[in-house]
Amino acid sequence: MSFLDKILKSSGNTLYYPGCLTKFVAKDVLANYKQLLEMCGEDFVMLEDREVCCGSPVLNAGYPEDFKNLAAKNLQIFKEYNIKRIVTGCPSCFEMLSHTYRDTLGSEWQIEVEHMTTYLLRQLRAGKLKLPRLEIKATYHDPCHLGRYSGIYEEPRDLLKELGVDLREMVLNRENAFCCGAGGGVQSNNKELAETIASERADQALATEAEYLITPCPMCTYNLRNGAKDKIKVVEFSEALLGKI
Repeated sequence: MSFLDKILKSSGNTLYYPGCLTKFVAKDVLANYKQLLEMCGEDFVMLEDREVCCGSPVLNAGYPEDFKNLAAKNLQIFKEYNIKRIVTGCPSCFEMLSHTYRDTLGSEWQIEVEHMTTYLLRQLRAGKLKLPRLEIKATYHDPCHLGRYSGIYEEPRDLLKELGVDLREMVLNRENAFCCGAGGGVQSNNKELAETIASERADQALATEAEYLITPCPMCTYNLRNGAKDKIKVVEFSEALLGKI
């Protein structure tokens, strides 16, 4: 066991869990959230190749036993490193870790889980996070797993508004939000359909006369960009917060 491992396992830890898409594809988003956590003064750890997938794709593909195995493996790893709290920027991972893991693992799952949008709003209001003003016109896209699945609608909007964003709502928002088109395996199995749906969502964004379409989901971000083409600039939430637009 390395000296670092000994330190990690000796105290309660906050884990930044980026999720597979962020970890392996959207590495710029991973770096952004690491920066934001550091700006908050958060003492966090990352387990990188030690943790495994949250299991959302496996469960949605119809393999509940494989999902249970992944959940149990993650729990074992988190216990080994004395993880007490998880912060994640991935809506799908958040929904899995905060709800499905509790349903699957029962009382064994005692880890607090928070999504980045609620975490960062709390830190901003507590004066622990200083961010640049965003004097822009933007609209917000509700990711399915963060909105309908987890009930987080207002916190991301409140955070953007507190930074000065002129936030314009699309006709379909919150619990009635239009899916980006990528979820449920659609993007993997029918790319043309996924991009057609994303293009329609981009049209809804354009109708608000916003300059930017902001969403806190890497999968939504990529699919909306593919569908929007040059209609409107699609930015991931962390990019907007750090002024990388």
